[in-house]
Amino acid sequence: MTVDPSTSLGNNINEIKNSSINNLKSKQKLLLVTSEFPPQPGGIGNHAWHLARSFQANQIDVQVISDQRSGEGKEERDFDSTQDFEVIRIPRKKLIFLSYVDRILKSFQLAKKNDIVLLSGKFSIWIGGLLSLFLNKKYVAVLHGSEVLLPSKVQRNFTDFCLQRFDRLIAVSNYTKSLIDHLNLEVEVIPNGFEISEFANQVRTLSSDFKLNLVTVGNVTPRKGQHNIIEALPEIKKKYPQVKYHIVGIPTTKDRLVSLAEKLNVEEHLIFHGRVSEEEKLDLLKQATIFMMLSEHTSAGDVEGFGIAILEGNALGLPGIGARGCGIEDAIAHQKSGILVNHKDKEEIVDAIDTILGNYSQFSKNAIEWTQHFTWDKIIQQYLEVVRG
Repeated sequence: MTVDPSTSLGNNINEIKNSSINNLKSKQKLLLVTSEFPPQPGGIGNHAWHLARSFQANQIDVQVISDQRSGEGKEERDFDSTQDFEVIRIPRKKLIFLSYVDRILKSFQLAKKNDIVLLSGKFSIWIGGLLSLFLNKKYVAVLHGSEVLLPSKVQRNFTDFCLQRFDRLIAVSNYTKSLIDHLNLEVEVIPNGFEISEFANQVRTLSSDFKLNLVTVGNVTPRKGQHNIIEALPEIKKKYPQVKYHIVGIPTTKDRLVSLAEKLNVEEHLIFHGRVSEEEKLDLLKQATIFMMLSEHTSAGDVEGFGIAILEGNALGLPGIGARGCGIEDAIAHQKSGILVNHKDKEEIVDAIDTILGNYSQFSKNAIEWTQHFTWDKIIQQYLEVVRG
């Protein structure tokens, strides 16, 4: 039997068209409502950006709603124009309440056009609770920690109400998950992911004349615990008199830390770098000896949910010392990639430094291997199971 080539070609074209139409029909749409988003710094924002990029790369159409945190918004507009998904910014008004109203109204408007609503950050979770009362969508919340340790009982109760209305809950650490144990809800633990830099996989060694360089990367606030390292510096410098502590991040409480350092007579051991570029951050991590993150709870309910910056250091072969009793417990493989300590125990902190320096190359090797569990190509697969399940 003779087949007309033109007929065969036409059938193939129709099959391709029908396949494309079916793909478009089945392609899910996701609205990500987040309290932070780059280019401004912030762990929640960085996490949300990677989620948006990864979802878009996995055939899920993404729209993002977040605040405009710069005055004129040019920095955000330049950043948003380079993304493969749409970002809607809510300008901050003099009366902050009006900004909240704008974000709620815009979320309602866009949620109607999406299949899934993903919520990240305290106010975003509240918005999701309101949306769920009026719109039948799939609601997924990401818990970083501080959303549920709020100082106001009214806020805590409303947060609990919202969380009980969502279809799926994701916690970034087992510690964060434990904060809502009282609700008896099913919670999936998916750690924060990160991108391994081009400098990864370089196991470090110490020279005989090395100088101890400690580093913390993160907003300079009580939660990040820079003051705890400064309080330990008098003990540290007894054994390591040339120690330098590099503080990288927006210097929100710099003046307070300087006063503390002067009181303890360790001000010459501090170096404030402020907000730096990604390249500058990597250079500082490469020059450091140990990454320090002795985070603690604050009276306002702020808490360290995970500690992704530690893993960024680990990827460069940099071991870490972190605080117990927070999400950092999931970011450090104790006695392997680093050491967990009581953030107020100065002797324990010094002992941890001694232990790492005494077996530095092995800690460095373990740190690099540890990071392989947290790459975004692995983390996003867990998120896809949740949003598509």
